[in-house]
Amino acid sequence: MQVLITIVSLGVFCLLAEIFNLRKLLVPVTVIGLLAILGISLNLWAIDPSIDEKYASMIAVDSFSNAFSSLFILLTIFLVALSGDFYKDHQTKISDFIAIKVFLLAGAVAMVSFANLSMFFLGIEVLSIALYVLAASRRLDVKSNEAGMKYFLMGSFASGIILFGICLIYGATGYFNLAEIKDLSSGLGLPIWFPIGITLMIIGMLFKIAAAPFHFWAPDVYEGSPSMTTATMSTLAKVVAMAALYKILSSMTSSLTPTFEMVIVVVSILSMTIGNIMALRQDNVKRMLAFSGISHAGFMLMAVLSLSTAASTLFYYTAAYALAGIASFAVIIYVTRNKDNEATANFNGLGKTNPLMAAVLTASLLSMAGIPIFSGFFAKFMLFSDTIKSGYLFLVIVGVINSIISVGYYFKLILAMYTKEATEDKQPVPFVYYFVAVVAIVLNIAMGIYPSFVTNLLN
Repeated sequence: MQVLITIVSLGVFCLLAEIFNLRKLLVPVTVIGLLAILGISLNLWAIDPSIDEKYASMIAVDSFSNAFSSLFILLTIFLVALSGDFYKDHQTKISDFIAIKVFLLAGAVAMVSFANLSMFFLGIEVLSIALYVLAASRRLDVKSNEAGMKYFLMGSFASGIILFGICLIYGATGYFNLAEIKDLSSGLGLPIWFPIGITLMIIGMLFKIAAAPFHFWAPDVYEGSPSMTTATMSTLAKVVAMAALYKILSSMTSSLTPTFEMVIVVVSILSMTIGNIMALRQDNVKRMLAFSGISHAGFMLMAVLSLSTAASTLFYYTAAYALAGIASFAVIIYVTRNKDNEATANFNGLGKTNPLMAAVLTASLLSMAGIPIFSGFFAKFMLFSDTIKSGYLFLVIVGVINSIISVGYYFKLILAMYTKEATEDKQPVPFVYYFVAVVAIVLNIAMGIYPSFVTNLLN
């Protein structure tokens, strides 16, 4: 709870900074504040440990919540650091944009720390509303307005489905508390609307992670939203939703029924296959990464098949994916910030005009494709190993085939950077883009070399 309190306090400071005209200090102070909160989340220091005990019925402070909260805070640090340059032409609104990202982080932390379904729903609404605002933040841009409206409508339907599921679960058990619900679910005699309620919650969360067949909103929303918002959706929001889905299932049921496992297998195969095949056809880089994210959602769903043992594997996979995504978007935002679109042609010759940024983008794409030495390879290896132990060898074979397919569209962008002539001269790069891109990809590679450092956070 102390992590949530400090995050909200930092968000309030960001709003007050505008009143006292502290815009120049806003980004560095926010980053320093988030680093301090990261220390609290990693238990390096604490404000008052008794705070967490007082709210134990609402917030569960354990290794799962601490590990994922730390990852979310790290991703937010990168996003806030990039925001200083990205919003430089909107100085009067920069405090609003930074504050929204900080409050979004509060919702994300609540979604992996909840011990009560009401706290979970509060978290998902805080995160969702922040993303709706960010998606439509360019009010004079038709694409941004379209993206905001589509995301709002789809997200609202998903939130309504989740709320209906929570109501059915409460009607069946009489509790919002996860521990009480799990105790009752392990016995016999629960009404039929309990599994229906869980099913509705899962359907709503599949919308949030953009898993097929609930993925249709993602490409248009990713393309139309400002690139910084797309980076937030593609990395932070997707990882939050996947972690919350895993916690919902592991906290409310002792084990999945064979029928439900088969549904997860089908959704996983559909997500991987549709995402990769459609990504091959894209020329817009943001749409390509949207379909890539759909395929990665399919991979992440494999962890649900090993509910009792796959928490550390899911954390490793989401961390590897999110860090590679942050690194790639740092380069994409730099390349396309003065362009009207995010077409692949904008990256022609980047390997000659800016070798470092091209190398970072190449490394991040190779990590997402699952190529050694990057952590994306070891993440898929660990995920496939757990899935084989669960008895789903066929799913792993489909996953390997899809990983091979993904190389096709990732290499399309890599080849554009290194084999085609540049269309313009080298442009100056603000230091923050170099910093975020290099640090994110170095962390990704370090995770690949020392995977135990990350997986031990959940032990």
